[in-house]
Amino acid sequence: MIKVVLADDEAIVRVGVRAVLASADDVEVVAEADNGRSAVDLVLRHRPDVAVLDIRMPQLSGLDAAAEIRRVAEGTATLILTTFAEDSYISRALGEGASGFVLKTGDPHELIAGVRAVAAGAAYLSPLVARRVVDHLSGVGPRLRAADRVAVLTEREREVLGLVGAGLSNSEIAVRIHVVEGTVKVYVSSILKRLDLRNRVQAAIAAHEAGLIPTDT
Repeated sequence: MIKVVLADDEAIVRVGVRAVLASADDVEVVAEADNGRSAVDLVLRHRPDVAVLDIRMPQLSGLDAAAEIRRVAEGTATLILTTFAEDSYISRALGEGASGFVLKTGDPHELIAGVRAVAAGAAYLSPLVARRVVDHLSGVGPRLRAADRVAVLTEREREVLGLVGAGLSNSEIAVRIHVVEGTVKVYVSSILKRLDLRNRVQAAIAAHEAGLIPTDT
């Protein structure tokens, strides 16, 4: 079972998110919080696999909570709940600890997919979030520069980067490209180093910017 701590300051949203997650037979919500500080405390108490965090909460925002969880509970991945109105907030905050972003108003299956992906160590951006963030960050010029930027990678590294951007974990990528998981880890480390990226979320954005996401994932 994937254990989840859920945090949102709106009770009705928590009810809806809990109901969506309860529909997955491999996900269990073990605790709920109505602010970011309580979310961190509950993560320390329950040590869940994933913390699902609203981006705006009292006492501590979702992104600040994610950064603190990364410091104090390395075994817990974080998935941020967001809305279209917060595009600029997301773009400024990428890389600050969160493992993924999903829309509150998106397809419920994306929430479940996001929880499963970040629990497995992958980054996850629901398709609409990725598109909005890339549109916010990139015009034609930046898109061309993104393609030039990834040109330093080998063909296999570009393939792996595209699969990271599609939300696949290392083990899933290994199956996809027929190598062992350790080889995928080497590829990912090389990609992060060569592109000067901090984590898989930034790598996912780079993949979307450069148009590397495969259409059959």
